[in-house]
Amino acid sequence: MTKLLITRPLPQSVIDVAKRNFDVRVRAETTPLTLAERSAALSEFDAVLPTLGDAFPADAFTAEPRCRILANFGVGFNHIDAEAARAAGIEVTNTPGAVTDATADIGITLMLMTCRRAGEGERLVRAGKWPGWHPTQLLGMHVGGKTLGVVGMGRIGTAIAKRAAAGFGMKVVFYNRSKVTGLPFDAHQMDSLTDVLAAANVVVIALPATRQTHHLIDAQALAAMSPDSYLINIARGDIIDEAALIKALQSKQISGAGLDVYEFEPTVPPALCALENVTLLPHLGTSAQEVREEMGLMAVDNLCAFFDGKPVPNPV
Repeated sequence: MTKLLITRPLPQSVIDVAKRNFDVRVRAETTPLTLAERSAALSEFDAVLPTLGDAFPADAFTAEPRCRILANFGVGFNHIDAEAARAAGIEVTNTPGAVTDATADIGITLMLMTCRRAGEGERLVRAGKWPGWHPTQLLGMHVGGKTLGVVGMGRIGTAIAKRAAAGFGMKVVFYNRSKVTGLPFDAHQMDSLTDVLAAANVVVIALPATRQTHHLIDAQALAAMSPDSYLINIARGDIIDEAALIKALQSKQISGAGLDVYEFEPTVPPALCALENVTLLPHLGTSAQEVREEMGLMAVDNLCAFFDGKPVPNPV
């Protein structure tokens, strides 16, 4: 029977389906694969179901592998060198679609928490320092009618913009490398990233992490934003130059940021944690029971199709 390694514990419903189709070993740890574990995964198993943090760079494929497919749990696959994997005869798949709405919801959550200073307020109450209501306490920005700038108008960017336009009457501008048409809301595609950063009250990063998008939001990009604007990232941490962001927040170059991802995740710099004008979440983008089950079942569907000799539903 085909041997499958699942690198982290998954919802039991997913494990049960996998076991009906494969000889499954579920790794008990919730931390990334070690180098030795990665080597064993490629040499001892026919298939691996990895996830964020389980790094498979080009040099992981120098020896001839037994593994024939990496069925990634998640839409982002920047931890896998897909080109090198395919050169070694290994298929790579992911789980798009399943993550769209949940991740978009976290984008809106971060926007509201950051613009309305909800994190600051919650910390004030928990610390027993709230003096009671008064008219100028924790004044934030009302998002209704403001301009949302979306960087990357793919599935998730579109879902965030749709929520912002329909729910809050926000105007939408966006930057995307290719032309986007047929959006279910009014939106203006701008010619450059700088134009979007300068025009928006709230900027949401919704791009995949690639060599081209690494540090796309750097000191120069942050300088294009207005001092009363906010930056939200639900994509991948290294799209933003974290050191430059910290400086921009410390100097009030921008008003605030809401982050669900970090450049060196799970490490979050103490300087970032010390700032009040930033909301920090522990990568909650897809953290809902139904969503994680759907992601896992999608990964198993990719595996089943591959070993049945059929086209995989979600090649990367």
